[in-house]
Amino acid sequence: MRKFILTVTCPRTRGIVAAIATFLAKHGCNITDSSQFDDIHTGRFFMRVNFVSEQGTEIDALRDDFPAIGEAFSMDWAIHDEAERMKVTIMVSRFGHCLNDILYRSRIGALPIDIVAVISNHMEYQKTVVNHDIPFHYIRVTKETKADAEAHQMRIVEETGTELIVLARYMQVLSDEMCQRMSGRIINIHHSFLPSFKGANPYKQAYERGVKLIGATSHYVTADLDEGPIIEQDTVRVTHAQSAEDYVSLGRDVESQVLARALHAHIHRRVFINGDKTVVFPASPGSYASERMG
Repeated sequence: MRKFILTVTCPRTRGIVAAIATFLAKHGCNITDSSQFDDIHTGRFFMRVNFVSEQGTEIDALRDDFPAIGEAFSMDWAIHDEAERMKVTIMVSRFGHCLNDILYRSRIGALPIDIVAVISNHMEYQKTVVNHDIPFHYIRVTKETKADAEAHQMRIVEETGTELIVLARYMQVLSDEMCQRMSGRIINIHHSFLPSFKGANPYKQAYERGVKLIGATSHYVTADLDEGPIIEQDTVRVTHAQSAEDYVSLGRDVESQVLARALHAHIHRRVFINGDKTVVFPASPGSYASERMG
């Protein structure tokens, strides 16, 4: 049986769930998992439905017939085939822990994505990427070449059909134009401390201040740098006995895990942007299963 995902965002009102359930039943489909959220503060309703086509209804027929409901409730909606893998471009600089983690998870099927390109402003990971049979693009970035470099990056995105850009510790600020052009389709990862430390070597600053929690935040990229809607966060505890080098190693681990979870949520259509924040629904049963162990 074909498996599909329906995502819906619309103004909150009565009858939405009933209309969707009735539509799917009439088209020979059975709901296997469903999540919804009615935000009384923003007046928006969010819903994600996993369903199977038990009578052979094709996705084109569903997409052709659903607009009547969509218009009735002023919905932003989409129907996706679960078997279709999202096309992802990864951008990285000199820190490779997130890149290597994503490559491994992709290889074993834990992140069912098609990595169509890796772009870097350094050459450190060319061999690693090429050994995974993924195209590697070295694009040098300086203050003078930044505009041309970004135009080159966008050509790669367009030519590969990239649906999502992952900034796996890419240490260059994207232009407002690129952020707007790829709005909701760029995910970033960065450390997060309390108090906050910016600039060079934030882990050393955190060590010197005796920080007890090291965290990481993954979010959508906007023109406001690290202030885009948050998708995933986590922390790890440290003590006075840890060294500055321990902080860095523990930070790498939590960054990799948080970015992978954010990527997993996005590719499974579980994330909805809700103003300056997000609605992130739980994972469906079986979505964490991987094809192989290594």
